Order: sequence, then structure tokens, then C-alpha cells
Amino acid sequence: MGHTCFDVTIEDRVAHLRLCRPEAYNSMTPEFWTELPSIISGIDQQSEARVIVISSEGKHFSAGMDLSVFTGGSTLLGGGGIVEEGRKRSNLWMAVQHLQATFTALENTRMPVLAAIQGGCIGGAVDMVCAADMRYASADAFVCIQEINIGMTADVGTLQRLPKLIPEGIAREWAYTGDRIPAQRAKEAGFINEVFDSHEALLEGVMEIAHRIATHSPLAIWGTKEMINYTRDHSVADSLRYMAGWQSGMFQGGDMAEEFTAKAEGRSANFEEIPARPDAW
Repeated sequence: MGHTCFDVTIEDRVAHLRLCRPEAYNSMTPEFWTELPSIISGIDQQSEARVIVISSEGKHFSAGMDLSVFTGGSTLLGGGGIVEEGRKRSNLWMAVQHLQATFTALENTRMPVLAAIQGGCIGGAVDMVCAADMRYASADAFVCIQEINIGMTADVGTLQRLPKLIPEGIAREWAYTGDRIPAQRAKEAGFINEVFDSHEALLEGVMEIAHRIATHSPLAIWGTKEMINYTRDHSVADSLRYMAGWQSGMFQGGDMAEEFTAKAEGRSANFEEIPARPDAW
């Protein structure tokens, strides 16, 4: 199936989603907001990969929300011919939640999501990478919470997730000033995992990490992501209790036995894929 905003390949259990509109700085058109969750859901639904990498083509990772989302009769942010003001506001309320859910899909998928950032990561693109499991950048990359520079409050996830990824005071500085934050500074703050010299080195390095993750038990990786996400939003006591419940059901020892056997035999472990989801989500 063809996509307007993405090229998608799956190889060696790693799904690679490339933003493919470099001539428009990979801005997020109305199609983007339906394509991304659909692609992620499809990969997760059928257990088609163990890791997902999101990168882009061209000079910049993404310029964020495309102006066509706000203009041209787009129904994404409250169009569609609604007249009465209360209904307009309620429609906008639902529309913003639809945009938010696009990036929440990255958290909800059972596979780790790695973002490879080059050039500008601006506005909505920051919302997106905040929802990824890890972020990597080329030396020329920068992040910018652009919304404050155009007179609005960022509303698709940055302000909710960023303060849980870096110290709150730094998150506030970035959000209040709208400054361009260079890749190295973002790494020092803990937002970026690693900085690579070039776009080519970035992609090579991120894919190498993705393939290393893909060699591990996909059930154990799923559980690890589930626990880290749950712990972020709950107390230690609640998280330990949730862990005990998960482990009592999911840990059956088969993957551990395969790991030990593979090591003893000097081969790579061979794991059954996690089951397909019974219904789309």
C-alpha cells in the first residue's frame, strides 16, 4: 500500500519508516495524521517487526505541522461546515485528541520506536519524537518547540512528555523561549541518546542498535517497554505490583531456556514472534 508521507520497509525484523517529503521539509500534512497511526497499528497488529525506526529524507527531519492542517478547508482542526459555536468547540476538542493519539500510538505499540533526527526537528516533530522510546541525532540537528514562537501552546504531547524525559527546568526553558536547541545540548540534557557526525552515520548507527534489540526475545522487550511506560506514570509501589501481575502471566521460561541453549551452542537465539493482536486498536 502506498503512502503520501512515508516510505516503509521491513527487513530483518526492523521496520523503517521514512518521512519522504523532503521538498516540503517533511511537514505534517492532513494525510500524515492518518498514515502514521495506521502504519504503526498495522505493524503491531500483525507482529511484522520487533523494532520500529523513524527517520526522514532531506535536509530536515520535519518542520512540524503543515499549514494545510489549519487552512484549505481541512477538517482536522474543526472544519467540515459546522455552524453552531458549541459544536465547533467540541469538534476541535475531539480533533486535538485525534492528533495526540497519532503520537500516542508510538507509545502503545509493543515494539520499541527509535527516532533518527537530522537537521530541524520543529514543532509537531518534537511532539512525535517525545513519544519515541529513544532519540538519536546527527551533529547538525536541532530541536525547537516552535509553537510559542507563533503564539500558541504546544498541544500534541511535548509539554506532557518532555518534562518526564529531561529536568523540568530545562523543559520549561525550551518551551518558554522557543530557542533552537543544538543536538549536543539536547544530548547533555538527556533528550538525545547519541549524536553522530553525519546523516549517513546516524542511520547506520540507529539501524545497528535496532538490529541488536531485534535479536532479543520480543516478549521480554514488550514487557520491558510496558513496565517502563507504566512506571513513568505510577508510583513505585503500584509499578512493582503491576510487574508482579505481568510476570506471573507472561513469564513462562521458554525464551530464557532458548537464550541459554543458543549461547551454549554458539548460535543466535530463535524466538517465536509475539502473537498478532486479535483486533485493531
